[in-house]
Amino acid sequence: MLTAHVERYLHLRQTLGYKLRDATRGLRAFAGFAAARGDTHLRESTAVTWAAAAPSPSARYIRLRIVRHLAQFLHAEDPGHEVPPSNLFHCPKVRPLPYIYTPEEIARIVAAASHLQKAYPFRRQVYTTLLGLIAATGLRVSEALDLRLADVWPDGVLHIRHTKFGKSRHVPLHPTVVAALGRYLEARRQWPVTDDHVFVSAGNRRIAASTVNYTFRRVLRLAGITSLQSRLPRIHDLRHTFATRALEQCSTRREAVARHFVALATYLGHADITNTYWYLEATPELMRDVAAAAEALVTGEGA
Repeated sequence: MLTAHVERYLHLRQTLGYKLRDATRGLRAFAGFAAARGDTHLRESTAVTWAAAAPSPSARYIRLRIVRHLAQFLHAEDPGHEVPPSNLFHCPKVRPLPYIYTPEEIARIVAAASHLQKAYPFRRQVYTTLLGLIAATGLRVSEALDLRLADVWPDGVLHIRHTKFGKSRHVPLHPTVVAALGRYLEARRQWPVTDDHVFVSAGNRRIAASTVNYTFRRVLRLAGITSLQSRLPRIHDLRHTFATRALEQCSTRREAVARHFVALATYLGHADITNTYWYLEATPELMRDVAAAAEALVTGEGA
C-alpha cells in the first residue's frame, strides 16, 4: 500500500519539475522497510526507526525529512497517516561562504586556460571559452556543459534548457561575450566532431563535470591562485562572483533592490529569491545597505 502511495507522490512532484533522484531511492527503501513491518499507513515510529538506522547525523536528518514531506502529503488525504516530528536528528547545513574572485584573478584564470597542456587539439580553446562564459554569465557548470550549438541564438541569447529545477530560461549576453563566443564557435564548427555540444571532450562528446573540476584545479595552479584556508576556490565560485558583482551595482533604494533582485534571480535561474539573497553574505562592507533593503524585500517588511 505504501509503495503505491510513494510512487504516486513521486510522480506528482516530478511532474511539477522536481528531479528527486536521491529522494526517490530513499522513499522506495522506506516503503519496503514499512511493508516488512506490516504497515498499511505511514507510522511515526517506523519513520523514526528507519531514519535512525542511517550511518551519519546528516543522513538521519535527510531520511526523516523526506519521509516527513511524504507524510504531510498523505496526511492531507487521510489523517490515518502519521507525520513524524521535525525536530529529531536536526543537523543544520552550514553553507560555506564562496570565494569571490577579483577581476584580475578572473583574467589570470582565462589566460591560464590558454596554457593548458594539449591533451587534445581543442582543449585550450574549449576551456578558455568555457571558463570565460561562466564568469561572464554566472551559468551553472552543468548548464554550460549542456549547451548545444542550436542553443546559441544569433541575437546574442543563450537558450538554457532543463536547468537544475527542470525549467528553461533565456540568458542575454554582453556584446563582448557575444564576440568571444562567436570566434570560438566559428572555429568549433570546423572541427571534425559529430557531437553538437558547444564544449566537447577529448572523446568528442559532452565533457563530464568531474573532468572540468579536475582541469579547473590545474588552471588555478597555473594562474597562481592558491588554497583558501582548508580548500581551493571552486569553479562554481565564478557563478557566486558574477552574482556578487551584479549586486554591487544595485541602488540601495528599496524599489530598485526589488527590481534588481527579481531580474538577477531570473537570470541565474533561481527557484526562490532567497537563494539570490544568500549571496549578500559574501559581499564587502559596502553591501550593508543593499542587504538591509533586500532583507525587507524577502521578509515582506516595509512599504
